[in-house]
Amino acid sequence: MMQFIEDKLDAAYTVHRMYDPNQKTSLEAALPRIKAVATGGGTGITNEWIERLPALGVIAINGVGTDKVDLGFARSRNIDVTTTPGVLTDDVADTGIALMLAALRHVARGDAFVREGRWGKEPFPLGHSPKGKRVGILGLGQIGKAFGRRAEAFGMSVRYWNRSPVKDTAWKSCASPVALAEDSDVLCVIIAATAETRDIVDAEVLKALGPNGLLINIARGTVVDEDALLAALNGGTIAGAGLDVFVNEPNIREEFFSAPNTVLMPHQGSATVETRVAMGELVLANIAAHFAGEKPPTTVN
Repeated sequence: MMQFIEDKLDAAYTVHRMYDPNQKTSLEAALPRIKAVATGGGTGITNEWIERLPALGVIAINGVGTDKVDLGFARSRNIDVTTTPGVLTDDVADTGIALMLAALRHVARGDAFVREGRWGKEPFPLGHSPKGKRVGILGLGQIGKAFGRRAEAFGMSVRYWNRSPVKDTAWKSCASPVALAEDSDVLCVIIAATAETRDIVDAEVLKALGPNGLLINIARGTVVDEDALLAALNGGTIAGAGLDVFVNEPNIREEFFSAPNTVLMPHQGSATVETRVAMGELVLANIAAHFAGEKPPTTVN
């Protein structure tokens, strides 16, 4: 988290940082007394660690992803798990739009083209306008809706698939992820990462998206079958991809470095100063509520 958030933690609590090897001895001694854990969505905390913390009452996630925390196991031990919803919605949606535009208009490729001194010496390919394109949203939660509203501002028509019914939208609902891909020029993946959604974007979905289709992933790397995605990119099954998330990040597969028509980002969806401040403050609020004997405000389990 941002340093001033860390400073606020230190001012209010005795803080043990699990990642600091210099604190290993003091951490081991403190395990029976630790009452709260602050962690990131991509880091979480394992059930094995939870079992070593008998006094634990709250796990405050700095993010909205819960795939690295066993929510049911935490609840069975009367542990509240909290996230930071709402405050990062707009920035993650903006990242999805940025990746889409960058891929459609060859932004990363154009940057390299200019820096390498090739401008004026060889042709540069035409891009594509978002106007009139169909965008499919896989997972219509808060971020999905924010992305859809932004896409409409660029003249795109929106359709979606969601695991549960969505009542407060007039956008077209598709029967399956495959049907959504078939009806989309751009497929934006914003679905929560769970055991059920692992590899939900598979070879069949990518084939349905087609050779002119673009994939955007601002969810989690695990919701896309990366073998199928790399094969689709290199084989021309789809036109390109804009990716902010990967399996095993930051140690991602080197095949992505040479995959054609891709824009890669280092998981920056919520990474603005403004949003990280708001996220950190919500982590602090959830922890403070627990120590005050109150229900943390954004408990998800």
